[in-house]
This record gives sequence, C-alpha cells and structure tokens, in this order.
Amino acid sequence: MNHAYICDAIRTPFGRYGGALSSIRTDDLGAIPIRALMQRNPRVDWAAVGDVIYGCANQAGEDNRNVAHMSSLLAGLPIDVPGATVNRLCGSGLDAIGSAARAIKSGETQLMIAGGVESMSRAPFVMPKADSAFSRSNAVYDTTIGWRFINPLMKAQYGVDSMPETAENVATDYGIEREAQDRMALASQKNALAAQKAGHFAREIVGVSIPQKKGDALLVDADEHPRDTSLEALSKLKGVVRPDGSVTAGNASGVNDGACAVLLADEASAARYQLTPRARVVGMATAGVAPRIMGIGPAPATQKVLAQTGLTLVDMDVIELNEAFAAQGLAVLRLLGLQDDDARVNAWGGAIALGHPLGASGARLATTAINRLHTSGGRYALCTMCIGVGQGIALVLERCN
Repeated sequence: MNHAYICDAIRTPFGRYGGALSSIRTDDLGAIPIRALMQRNPRVDWAAVGDVIYGCANQAGEDNRNVAHMSSLLAGLPIDVPGATVNRLCGSGLDAIGSAARAIKSGETQLMIAGGVESMSRAPFVMPKADSAFSRSNAVYDTTIGWRFINPLMKAQYGVDSMPETAENVATDYGIEREAQDRMALASQKNALAAQKAGHFAREIVGVSIPQKKGDALLVDADEHPRDTSLEALSKLKGVVRPDGSVTAGNASGVNDGACAVLLADEASAARYQLTPRARVVGMATAGVAPRIMGIGPAPATQKVLAQTGLTLVDMDVIELNEAFAAQGLAVLRLLGLQDDDARVNAWGGAIALGHPLGASGARLATTAINRLHTSGGRYALCTMCIGVGQGIALVLERCN
C-alpha cells in the first residue's frame, strides 16, 4: 500500500458571521486556498491532480452544484480535473482529507487536493414546495446551521435537538461544570491570541483581498473571531438554551466563514514535482453516537482510529479537538482519560476562539496540527471532531522530517 503525504496546506482567515469575508461568494471563497496552492507549488503538473474533494455542510446557496468543482475551476485548475463535494456536516473537511488519502493509499490516484469551505454568513433561507394545490401556507428555514425539513419519524425516534441543546444534554449527562466550560473557553481565547501574536497562524493563512466601493482593496489576513476576555466576563453570560443553562455564546464555537485546502501526494509524485512531504496520513475513522449527545462522537472515533493504527493517546504529541462547545470538548477529554487542561490539546486555540466554518474546520485542524508538529518537533497528531446528527471523526498524522 502506498503512503499518502500532505505536502502543503493553506487556509483563508476565518471571518465572523457577517464580517470581513461575508461579501465573498462561497465558490469564490473556496477557490482562494486552491489558487494559493498552485502559486506556492509552481513545479506541479496540475493536470495530474486525480480529484478535488471539498467538504461543505450547507450546499443550499452559492455552494450548490458541487462547490468543490466550481471552486477548482474558479481557481484555474484544468477543466479535466474533476471535483466532488462531501457532506459529513462538521467533519466534512477532515473526511475530505481522509478520503483523498485513501485514494492515494490504494494506488487509484497519486495527487489530490482536499479541504473544505463554508460561508455561514451567506447561507440562504429556503422554502418547501406547497403540499397541495393552491396552498395558502408555507414555511421558511434558515440554512445557516441545524435542522430543517424535519422528518417526523426522525423526531419521534431520535429527537431533533439543536446543536446548543445537544451540548446541554452532554453537560447534564456527563456532569460538565459551567466553570470548567468557561475555563476551556478562556484557554482557547488566550492560546489563539498568543499564537496570532507569535505569527503561527500567519504561516498557514493566505490573505483575502476585499474590493471596496472607494479606495484600495481591504486585505484580510488574520482570523476575526478571537477576542480578549476574562473568566469573570465569561461567567456573566446567560445560557443560550435556557437562562440557567451552562452553554453560552462564550463557551461555544462561532458561526463563521472560511476555506482551507491541502495538497496530497504519494512518494513518487512528491519527488517528481519537488514537493516536500510535511506529514503522512496514518489513518482515519468515524463512529456513530446518539444524536441528542452528538458532542461525544470524538471519543469512540478516536478509540477506533487508535485501534486501526496501533497507536495510543500517549503517542500523540499534538491533539486538535474541535471545540464545537466546551461542554462536549470536556466530556470527550474525560471519556478518553485526559485532563481538562492537557497541554497537547489546542495549544494554539480552538474553535471557540478561531471559529467553526463547518465544511472547512476539519481541514483547518489538520493544517494547524501539522504546523504544531513541525514547531514542536513532535511525531504524531490526532485531529478529531463531533458531528451533528450523532457522529465523530478522527484522523492521525505523522510528521515527516
């Protein structure tokens, strides 16, 4: 079996909801990191790319009609390079990388682009078709996040809890304290701001030029979501599910815009195009859990990928755990036998600080994990995420010297 190597990884900044990136169409946003890969690796024969696999969770607006292929065409890839959009909700970008790696490992292809894109700011409202002739009733659904067009059987059998409600369920079922959630949120913000200041994210971000009505274009080259806060300020926030709840806007991930792309190759293609392998994709696994506690999904997914690869948590030098909510992040850590403040986890901040543009987040985890491995000299990294409707995904990377 071939090895699959990540040779380059680049992302846009992550913008706030309605923020600096909200004027950019999703397909244009997805093209930006692909174009950056092409500019950074001029020796590659881009016609040799076997496929472009992009994650995207919405696909109801400008990201419809296969945003992976639209973005690749807009980026300037040859028209005969195909593209596929995958939807594993929050885990889409990580699934795209794992799927691309599997294609290379099997020998079916040698060169792949994977990643993801999401513009939550531009997610449209949608209406169902009338259920009878001359109907005088209708409904409008916001596609930004969560359930719509609910199946009554799904609701009866599994419930259709909103994402914050699932986090409250986890907090209740697993005894996750409000103070612990706020401490995780504070650490995420402080770590992200420190990483920004140290220039760590500058190495993985391509700036986005935003045309202005007057004057020069605005260059957005830093994540918008991180903010300086305190435990006192976080503790004053009210619950978003219920006033006495523990899940708040301060200890939950953001609603964001962003895109990320990675270049994968087998050993022969890396040598042919003078690419430097930065990390090997060791393995990927997914797992299902009850939808009402979807946030615990990373725990069984991690256990599966470790069993698959013959590794243990002790072997992991870097852990990137997507902070959909502090409640689920803490539950996962405790289920895996890790401390709340394990220094390996999200040392450069997590989604609470950096944001969570659904389809792009998994690729961002992998990008940051690789950069952390090379900065620290560690060998293995674990990237893991929870997924709406009750799943988890986990991927293991090994640093290349």
